Amino acid sequence: MERRVEIFDSTLRDGSQGEGLSFSVEDKLRIVDELDALGVAYIEAGNPGSNVKDLTFFQRLASRHLANARVVAFGSTRRHGVTCDEDANLASLIEAGVEHVAIFGKSWDFQVSRILRITLEENLELISSSVAWLKERGRKVFFDAEHFYDGWRENREYALACLKAAVDAGADTLVLCETRGGALPDEVYETTRQVVQLFPQVPVAVHAHNDSGCAVASSLMAVKAGAVQVQGTLLGIGERCGNADLSTIIANLELKMGIRCMTGRLDNLAQTCRTVAALCNINIASNTPYIGSSAFAHKGGMHIDGVLKDPMSFEHIRPEQVGSQRRLLMSEVSGRALLMKRIERIRSDLSKDSPQVRRLIEILKQKEVEGYQYEGAENSFDVIIYRELFQSEPFFTFVHYQTIGSLPYADPDSGTSHTALVKARVRGESAIAGAEGKGPVNALDIALRSVLEQFYPSLRSVHLTDYKVRVLEGSDATASRVRVLIDSTDGYDTWSTIGVSSDIIKASFLALSDSIEYKLFKDRNNNERR
Repeated sequence: MERRVEIFDSTLRDGSQGEGLSFSVEDKLRIVDELDALGVAYIEAGNPGSNVKDLTFFQRLASRHLANARVVAFGSTRRHGVTCDEDANLASLIEAGVEHVAIFGKSWDFQVSRILRITLEENLELISSSVAWLKERGRKVFFDAEHFYDGWRENREYALACLKAAVDAGADTLVLCETRGGALPDEVYETTRQVVQLFPQVPVAVHAHNDSGCAVASSLMAVKAGAVQVQGTLLGIGERCGNADLSTIIANLELKMGIRCMTGRLDNLAQTCRTVAALCNINIASNTPYIGSSAFAHKGGMHIDGVLKDPMSFEHIRPEQVGSQRRLLMSEVSGRALLMKRIERIRSDLSKDSPQVRRLIEILKQKEVEGYQYEGAENSFDVIIYRELFQSEPFFTFVHYQTIGSLPYADPDSGTSHTALVKARVRGESAIAGAEGKGPVNALDIALRSVLEQFYPSLRSVHLTDYKVRVLEGSDATASRVRVLIDSTDGYDTWSTIGVSSDIIKASFLALSDSIEYKLFKDRNNNERR
């Protein structure tokens, strides 16, 4: 029989405790939809007793139909000194209106004595009475044994007593929490294995934090030890160093361990992660396994040559399996194989030993010495290829450009602070245009296209979608060279170009002019194919 493991996502609860993260109610509702479509089993959506926003969220969630996931409300065992009926936190779990609830309780004697400052027996009573109270009201209860692996290490008998108190009171799942994130995977494996053997009648889950960089590995080892549920956050976000990254765990379970853990399609993983990252207002680290932009990016010449012959030479899975894409990066170390791939898109009759190809390799090396980096801006190098291989009259030649700024704004209502003037020669004619913009680059962009649109009307459809600046070497302070990357689109295609200079305006101008030239080369090629 195929083994299955449940995924319990805590992005909206534990993830929200990460530094700099805050979700609106609308953000949380959209993330719920994304996680549900991905096919996770449970979504821990928040603590309705902690703030009005989470309570409002649960109220709005009541009318939402989910196809795959069940929503979980999170809280703690009752406070010491009050009964369950008097405890506002427990009451809020019922008011949340969901069938599944998760409550955490201490399972490390140190935490009980030093933090709660109650007796060990009193803590057992908090656990037992809280679980029983929720079960009496028809809830399915996840008991989160907080600091369990620390408790097991320091006082095994008491840690087990906490689990037994929860089980005897009716807990449906025991969640072993590696709260401090300091345990290593072999310890998590052995501890989980023994707990699974001691409580065969109750499902066991693992909830790991990443303070020692082992959360994913520890979670997988817990599954090997018999855990049937893995808890974490989709992008590994969370307090301190974060939680176990479910994007990596899901892919490893499905592709490496042959364990089904979702009802949705695995090839939706990368896109779901990108959507959730945007809602979290964070960037996915480029080297994130499976879903990062560099996960299937190849730069070294030998690597690229191998991948072009057979992707299995340097890729452990097909990127399409998780919804990612292969990227071959242009650089001075990428070799002729990749350069030939780009040249062949433009002209297919050249060999790798032809003088033109050797010349392009030398240009690429020289440009990188100057600070150009064509990873992610390969279209600027396409422009160089066009110029070298088709040495026809240029589309345009710039004669002069100038930007003028003023503060305070000359026209406060318009929000414009700069004026740009651009003069160019096109087909033997001179043309000049000026424009106002919200900053020098914006004004220059508008003027640049304005002066050329009268000759090339298709440029009216072009606009920038992204603009990035990076200081290459900060030792020269404000005189340091900068690298400007821009993304442009004409509504059909998107392309990226680059400019480098110690003058940020010039670097921007170079990237902008490359963008326009690429568009014109692209149009010429399309017309010739027709």
